[in-house]
Amino acid sequence: MSNVHWNWLLKNWPQFTYDKEILVELEQTFIQNSGTVVGALKHITADSKDDLLVEILSNEAIKTSEIEGEFLNRDSVQSSIKRNLGLNVEKRKVSPAEYGIAEMMVDLYLNYSKPLSHKQLFEWHKMITNGRRDLTTIGAYRTHTEPMQVVSGRIDRPNIHFEAPPSAKIPREMKQFITWFNDVHTKKNELDRFPLIKSGIAHLYFVSIHPFEDGNGRIGRAIAEKSIALSIKKPTLISLSYTIEANKKDYYTFLENNNKTLEITDWLTYFGKTILDAQNNTIKLIDFIIKKAKFFNRYSTQLNDRQLKVIKRLFEAGHTGFKGGLSAKNYVKIAKTSESTATRDLADLVKKEILTKTGIFKSTRYSLNIQ
Repeated sequence: MSNVHWNWLLKNWPQFTYDKEILVELEQTFIQNSGTVVGALKHITADSKDDLLVEILSNEAIKTSEIEGEFLNRDSVQSSIKRNLGLNVEKRKVSPAEYGIAEMMVDLYLNYSKPLSHKQLFEWHKMITNGRRDLTTIGAYRTHTEPMQVVSGRIDRPNIHFEAPPSAKIPREMKQFITWFNDVHTKKNELDRFPLIKSGIAHLYFVSIHPFEDGNGRIGRAIAEKSIALSIKKPTLISLSYTIEANKKDYYTFLENNNKTLEITDWLTYFGKTILDAQNNTIKLIDFIIKKAKFFNRYSTQLNDRQLKVIKRLFEAGHTGFKGGLSAKNYVKIAKTSESTATRDLADLVKKEILTKTGIFKSTRYSLNIQ
């Protein structure tokens, strides 16, 4: 082992320190936004709530996997999530990885209020390593004797970003972690008014132990969301990983900057702001779903089958929009029609002010015109 004193080697581990006063404003904003989300949800129908839930859970499943370099098919993930939620869904072939992460997201949503346990963590690990053949230990803490390191660079000259506790120490470390997690969310304590701090500590504490052979990041982010849910006493309805993945480099930088110290104010500030960004994304998504319902109430009878198919596809892209904008070529592909028909359909949609048009010739793009 190097001479670096990782956080778990420090004398007071795992007694993290931080300046609560710096985080008060973030905590207050989080509580206010939570009220905004609850209020906005009252304005959408039951079907739209299902759509919202599937969208949030699938975003989280896809992005928590992308952070780890695993890219999944959105339609397959959404199909798996719907199936696990008991919603109607067309049968389609789904890979073990897509089914497994979807299963974990639904379990996190449905069972957020249950105390954290070794059993739940082992079940999550089995879900997200579904179909893997390269791991020695699945559904249990790691047992290998070689150091558990996070590295980058050349094999002969690795850059060690972190070294976790040896496998022999994991059972004791995880028993201590689970006890802390459950106590801080059930017993009266000084962090009762600080859900962001609790969530941030939970994530950093868990990934510092790094108890599994693989999948620690995905499970660690799930633990952070479980913490938030327990604090507000309802499912989070945020896509934390969706927000993290957008600036993945920052995430790893803050983790690395805080794995050699127990003073973690800057980590909690970063993580708190990330949760607020995720909350704001949910608020935008709810607003988008409300506009979507109004849109179809107004225009669905004015669209032919081809147009309806393409418009639905545009809405599936979410409030961030169709990547690169809709082109005539995209329209032909989605609607399975000719170029001339696509041109007429698009002109009609622009005339009806359903789509807006930008650019000229091959650079022409179309976007939804929703108010």
